[in-house]
Amino acid sequence: MTTPRGLRWANLALLVLFPLSWFAPLLRAGLLPLFGLSDISVISGLQSLWPDDPLLALLVTALALFAPMLKTIGLALLHHDLLSARLLPVLSWAGKLAMADVFLLALYVVILKGAGIGRVETAWGLWVFTGCVLASVVISGLSARSAARA
Repeated sequence: MTTPRGLRWANLALLVLFPLSWFAPLLRAGLLPLFGLSDISVISGLQSLWPDDPLLALLVTALALFAPMLKTIGLALLHHDLLSARLLPVLSWAGKLAMADVFLLALYVVILKGAGIGRVETAWGLWVFTGCVLASVVISGLSARSAARA
């Protein structure tokens, strides 16, 4: 499969950007307006989930960490002709699972802000993570179009 060079590099950049987004602050949350806000990242959220709800932690780990990286690695293999283009629908489906995490984060922000229990602010890591997921969807779409032409 011949893939445009820019598409290959954009996908390879996700191998760095996804892990960065996992450690970046997604949200800043605090119980009361008088106290400081604590940064919450994907990794810190997972660390707090494992002791209390291992099943949910496993689900979030699969959606936020494994699905996007498997898709990105799979696309890299596809772009370098090391994987069959027939697996592209599976890779595309795996990447869409990460969109569930973005949706859940948005839902949490809306619920917490609406409940008025504490204070929640979005942080730059949420934008990086969302951008990575959206870029992954676009890259897989362009890869599918490139594979169809080949």
